[in-house]
Amino acid sequence: MLKTIQQRFALSAKGAKDFCKGVFFTTLLDIALMLPAVFMFLFLEDYLRPILNPSASIVHGIAYYIILGVAFMIVMYVIAVLQYRSTFTTVYDESANRRISLAEKLRKLPLAFFGEKNLSDLTATIMDDCTDLEHTFSHAVPQLFASLISIALIAIGMFFYNWQLALALFWVVPLALAFILLSKKKIRKDFGKNYQNKRVVSEHIQEGLETIQEIKSYNQEEHYLKVLNAKIDHYEKVLTRGELLTGVLVNGSQSILKLGLASVIIVGANLVASGTVDLFIYLIFMVIGSRIYGPVNEVMNNLAALFYLDVRISRMNEMEALPVQQGKTEFTPTGYDVEFDRVDFSYESGKQVLKDVTFTARQGEITALVGPSGSGKSTAAKLAARFWDIQSGKIRLGGEDISQVDPETLLNHYSVVFQDVVLFNASIIDNIRIGKRSATDEEVLRAAELAQCNEFIDKMPQGYQTIIGENGETLSGGERQRISIARALLKDAPIVLLDEATASLDVENETKIQAGISELVRNKTVLIIAHRMRTVANADKIVVLDNGSVAEMGTPEELRKQNGIFARMIDRQTHHTD
Repeated sequence: MLKTIQQRFALSAKGAKDFCKGVFFTTLLDIALMLPAVFMFLFLEDYLRPILNPSASIVHGIAYYIILGVAFMIVMYVIAVLQYRSTFTTVYDESANRRISLAEKLRKLPLAFFGEKNLSDLTATIMDDCTDLEHTFSHAVPQLFASLISIALIAIGMFFYNWQLALALFWVVPLALAFILLSKKKIRKDFGKNYQNKRVVSEHIQEGLETIQEIKSYNQEEHYLKVLNAKIDHYEKVLTRGELLTGVLVNGSQSILKLGLASVIIVGANLVASGTVDLFIYLIFMVIGSRIYGPVNEVMNNLAALFYLDVRISRMNEMEALPVQQGKTEFTPTGYDVEFDRVDFSYESGKQVLKDVTFTARQGEITALVGPSGSGKSTAAKLAARFWDIQSGKIRLGGEDISQVDPETLLNHYSVVFQDVVLFNASIIDNIRIGKRSATDEEVLRAAELAQCNEFIDKMPQGYQTIIGENGETLSGGERQRISIARALLKDAPIVLLDEATASLDVENETKIQAGISELVRNKTVLIIAHRMRTVANADKIVVLDNGSVAEMGTPEELRKQNGIFARMIDRQTHHTD
């Protein structure tokens, strides 16, 4: 049963156990909340019966009922505290663990997943979906099950007490539930549409924030806002329609419940008139009838919340079911040659990026990947570090298949400098120290000096302690790139991937940091990607990719003599410079 609950509500094993505890104590609380009615029953039976039957006498005094009332209040208080701890407190713990679990899941997913998913969609799953689950599980779901159980237990007891009045009281409950359940498909469909429309609005807002420069540059503010307003209006329209439908159904069901008390009044009056039931029993059922529909109303409200929750739960289960990249966590290669052996790769079916790619980047050599835009150079470099998993072939490091090695373990052996640098809203020294968390300040300063960072850091108001803003917004492209190179120098891994590492630098700055790059790549396996031929002029091997396949391979001198793609690229850049 725990497995079923865990899967149905996207809970952890502990969360499923806590959920059962929450249902148990909420059920106890629902039953305990009937204690005032029990108190009233005992009191009326003791003091009302002598009025109806002069031969009867009062059994207990007022002191007895004061003590009993206090005892009932204490029991209700204790159960309420236990119920709070077993629902709200544990649900918040489960919500925190769920967010951590999702973050861990995302950490282990291949980058292909992030290429297919919108960032706002992922953010919504981690933040909005988790918040909705947290709220619903603390306020609705345990209460739903507890209400159903407590209603069933109370109904059984009342049927044994007097089945005619119990039937008059409870016949409306299955009818009211059926009223909502028969509309379940429609409610779920509307909730699904509303959820998707909300995502569309969020994505459009995020797109606007990310492309605000382009929107302003081309005077597209009016068009952007017009489209955004249209999407918001559509979202509001669907949301209003869905909320109205849910409100009508829930309130309609609750209206049906009102017929139950009317039934008790009519049936009870007839039974009293015929002498089948005495007036005391009739009054007791009237009192209980005023209380019994409270849990039923909770069921109505919480059923609608559960339908709404299903959309979130399905997304959580979908993400949890995604396959992660795995492998051994102990990996000590005998060498650092990176070998591509008949590698095929595509980001999505029907769009193959690499076809039968075979080459070896040897330790102690610089291997350059060149070719036209879209030829697969950057993809090959990322595959070498297992950012994605290939469809066929093998990529080996030191003779071992990297698909059998945990990605995080594998990346311990790589220093990576890509054209798209990611920096954090922290100090410069902390951004460089990401390359090696345990590095001393002296090691960080040395790496920064080799990467020629001192030139601009010395001009900063707080030097290395200067906060550089979101993604280094206060720095130029060249300065951001040099911090990235400093990170790689600090990590000092045996394999270096350089993807357009100097693309954001002018010729003067590129020349300045070549010494730093030379230090970075010394005696290591280097895989470099560059469009500037002067950047790869000193490479030991050139691999020319064209349309995802290896078109040429050899030393720069050998490829110049072949008068092929590489030679034509050099000629074009030489003529362009002239």
